[in-house]
Amino acid sequence: MTVMDVRASSLVLVDYQARMMPAIAGADDVVAKALVLARAAALLEVPVLGTEQNPGRLGPNADALARLCVQTVPKTQFDACEDGLLAALDAQASGRRQVVIAGCEAHVCMMQTALGLLRAGREVYVVENASGSRRPSDHAAAMRRLLQAGATIVTHEMVLFEWLHDCRHPRFREVLALVKAEPIAPHQ
Repeated sequence: MTVMDVRASSLVLVDYQARMMPAIAGADDVVAKALVLARAAALLEVPVLGTEQNPGRLGPNADALARLCVQTVPKTQFDACEDGLLAALDAQASGRRQVVIAGCEAHVCMMQTALGLLRAGREVYVVENASGSRRPSDHAAAMRRLLQAGATIVTHEMVLFEWLHDCRHPRFREVLALVKAEPIAPHQ
């Protein structure tokens, strides 16, 4: 597997819908990590796309995340690739073959979308600690299945520091400030 390259990457945030988040285990921490990812992506000029599952019924993504997306793909299918995500990636992130993905629920929409991206020939990096499910056992099962399917499982800090590559990167201090400002949950 190759290293994540900031020039080859896009970020996909799957279904961080405000109405759904209270049911997600550790939701505040999951959203906080997704926000750090999305803010760093914006600093580093990595396109950020979102998806929303059946937004007419489940509502929009959390405002703070939605504002950082260059495009949000509404969908009814659990695999966003089947509802326009691939076309959106081609339009917003042309030529970028690496997709960093995180979202909710990890074992349903995020997993099925990651599998769709793998089938489409993309390099997929799943951000384990920025993804959530109602039950931790479902989250863990999704990570195991995605690993077996060929995705690379990463944390948000792994993504950020691979994107930066060097402490002399012109945006290093800004990205580091995002990491340092993030509250650290106990037992992590």
